Amino acid sequence: MNRILLISVSVAALTACGVGPNSSKPQSASDALTSTAEVLEFETPTARHEMFSELARLSQTQAGSTGAVVFPVMRNGNLVAGPALEVRDDLLLVTDAGTSVVLVFATGALAFADDRRDSLQGLSEREATELIARSLLTRWAVPLGNSVKVERAPGVPYAAAYIDGVLRINPAFVYMAAAPATP
Repeated sequence: MNRILLISVSVAALTACGVGPNSSKPQSASDALTSTAEVLEFETPTARHEMFSELARLSQTQAGSTGAVVFPVMRNGNLVAGPALEVRDDLLLVTDAGTSVVLVFATGALAFADDRRDSLQGLSEREATELIARSLLTRWAVPLGNSVKVERAPGVPYAAAYIDGVLRINPAFVYMAAAPATP
């Protein structure tokens, strides 16, 4: 009986120290992209910003390359990595220079949520996604027509992709991009 109690206390102590099966060790950005976005709500803003920074640095090494990339963009019929993001980029700050593009959001089961979240700086997932979509389209210099369809792409291994006129955004990336930068 004492042995079982000793083992239970040891496991509890190790878990509390961040070791063991229930530890809440921050995950990598790649792991977070293929996980559910809701898990990121429980990460600290600092941890989410670090994941965003990790993706930005990765985009810098991948810019212009082909293959599995975090920001695939269709250019002249070829799928390439989109222009790199900077670690200090604030994608909630839209700099579209007055260009207006109509974003058409998917509806139904894969619609972006409309309820406001503290982890999205008080915005809803849809509102944050709209700002991020406009920022990405501008930064990537995507030639815009009348409208761009925006789809929610949960669990995919990329952050955002612009292919055949459709911008697919991973909701986990929305949580990362919405994390305020640490001073």
